[in-house]
Amino acid sequence: MTPNSAPRDAVVIERDFDAPVDLVWKMWTDPEHFKEWYGPDGATIPAAEMDVRVGGTRLVCMEVHAPNGAMRMWFTGEYGEVVENERLVYTESMSDEHGNVASPESMGMPEGHPVTTEVRVELEDLGGRTKMVMTHTGIPTDSPGAAGWVMAFDKLAVHIAAQRHR
Repeated sequence: MTPNSAPRDAVVIERDFDAPVDLVWKMWTDPEHFKEWYGPDGATIPAAEMDVRVGGTRLVCMEVHAPNGAMRMWFTGEYGEVVENERLVYTESMSDEHGNVASPESMGMPEGHPVTTEVRVELEDLGGRTKMVMTHTGIPTDSPGAAGWVMAFDKLAVHIAAQRHR
C-alpha cells in the first residue's frame, strides 16, 4: 500500500519481524500470545476471546493503570477475512464486558470517533522473516491509538524473540 492509497484517518504501520510468517500469524490469532503483546506500554490484557474465522467474534479487555487506579476497556469485533498466514481483517468497537457495543462518547472518546473501526493485518513471507502491514481504519495517524500501536509492536517484537529462543 503506497502512502497515497492509504485510507484517510487510518494508522498504517509496516514492520519486519525476524520470525517465520506462521509465528507472526499465531501472535495475532492465539489469545494467549495476543495477551502478551497487545496494547501500549503499561497495559495488560486480562481477557482475550477470539473465534478466528469469518463471522467469528472477538472480545478483548485492556487494563491500564491510571492515577485513580486500574481502568478496564473492552473491545469487541467480528472477523471479516481470515486467510491463514496472509491476511486478517476484523472490526473493532468499544464495548462492555459482554460484547455489547458502547458509544465512543460514553467511553470518553472525542465526538466524531467512529463506533466501529477496521483492523487489517497483511503478512508477507520473506524467507524466514515476515513483513507485516497493519492498517487501522478510523483512527487518525496522530491519535493516542496510533502511538499505542507503535508501542504494542515493539512489545510484539520482544515477545516473538522470546518465542524463537525457547
